[in-house]
This record gives sequence, structure tokens and C-alpha cells, in this order.
Amino acid sequence: MEDVLTENPPPSRFFQEDLNNFVPPLESLPSPFIIFSNPKPELPFRPSLLIIAISSPSLYVFHNLPSKTLLGSLIMPEVPFSGNTMEPSLEDKSCNIYSLSSTDDKNLILLVSVQLPVSPERSNLVSRFLIGQDIIPERVIILDSIQSRNFRGRLSPDETLAAKLETSAEKKAITHTGLVNLDYFPSGSVIDGLSASLLSWCQLKNIRGTLVITWPEFGPSVIRFVGALLKKIVPSLDVASVNKDLERNSSRTGLKKDTWLDSDLYT
Repeated sequence: MEDVLTENPPPSRFFQEDLNNFVPPLESLPSPFIIFSNPKPELPFRPSLLIIAISSPSLYVFHNLPSKTLLGSLIMPEVPFSGNTMEPSLEDKSCNIYSLSSTDDKNLILLVSVQLPVSPERSNLVSRFLIGQDIIPERVIILDSIQSRNFRGRLSPDETLAAKLETSAEKKAITHTGLVNLDYFPSGSVIDGLSASLLSWCQLKNIRGTLVITWPEFGPSVIRFVGALLKKIVPSLDVASVNKDLERNSSRTGLKKDTWLDSDLYT
């Protein structure tokens, strides 16, 4: 007589995919959406330049620019509003869209400050909302930081580095204002997340796109570099207030390094 306790069990009558029928499907997240300050804006916006800040230094520069107008905000339903302030703050988990000129201006320039976490699974969807639907730019510049774990080589915390990646349309363009002297991102290093998705979307849409990667992730030296770079790209940009705020914070007694960047967003 067979021992039913020690004998190998018979093969399952179900295929592996059939077993998933007994598992409740994962709830799909609601789609992101954009809320505009003007209830009835003339869409789509067609800026000559769209600058997207993801890195901490670029967010700091954007936050301290005096002459910008809030156009709207990208809402991620999975990101709670708790802890956000009434006025824009570096500690907010938000994604605000600003303009540097009138929306009727032919040389409209838009700024997007991405201060909320975007998971890899949501990066492509967010990229589509920022580029190609309500906003159709002629040129896109994305500002992000080098992640040391993805960089092939040694990164010194005391040395400021910058590199770029470009779409085919940008490489073919005649003008590369402010970005000519930047080296290309070294082969063997990796870019992932939202910045990679945004650049890929630009390539797919045949839009002039450049991803600028900087190192270190924090610090006054890289903030000054980003400010100077933006000034070359947009000569009318007022970065004097950024430098003044930087000097005021760094000269305060008892202020530890990068305290102005020390918030939940950057931990």
C-alpha cells in the first residue's frame, strides 16, 4: 500500500498562469493629471523651451528665481498632500509648472520643478503628461544628478562634474547655447528613472532634448554651476537672487553644510 504522506504529490492540474486566477488583481493607480491656474487655458502650450528640474541643485535654483508665474501643477494621486505648505516650498512634495513670460509670447519658456517621488513604473506616464499632451515644446532641457551607484568611475565629493546626453534632433541642431562645452555622459554609466524616461520620450517625439547630469548631488558649488548654465541658456534669467540667498545661508553662523537642502525631499 502506498504511503500518502511520503509519496511525491501528483503534478498540479493547473498551469502557472491559471493559478493567478485565485489571486485578486492589483488595484490600478489613478492616472496623474494637471491642474492649471487658469480654469480655461489655451491648450496646448507650445513653449520654445521647456526646462525640467529634478536634481536638488536645480530645484534650489528654480525655487529662488523671482520672475516666474505659476501656471499649474501635476498631481500624482498616490502622493499625499499632507505636509505641503500654502506657498511653494522646497519641502513640498509637488510638481509645479511655471512660465518665465506671457503664455502668448512666441518665445514662451516653461519651467517644471519635480519635487515629488516618481516611481519607475509611473515615469513613462508622467513623461507623457509633461511632454506631448498639454505641453508641446520645441526644445527640452532636463536637469538631474549623477547617482554614484550608476556611474562607471570614481566621483570625488569635492569636484563638480557635469555631462550631457542628447536626442538625435538636438545633435543635428545648429545651436547648442550654453551646452557646447559639456562632455557627453561616459559610456558604461547608467541613467534611469524619470530623467531617462523624459529623454526617451523626446527622442520618440523627435524633439530637441538634452539631459544634463551634475555631481555632487548637493552643495553650493554645483548650485552655482547650474545657475550659470541656466544663465547661458536663458540670458534674461535673473540668477542674482539665487547667489545672494546662497551666500546668506552659507554665511549664517552655526549653519551646517547644505542645511538649505536638508528636508524630507533630499533624504
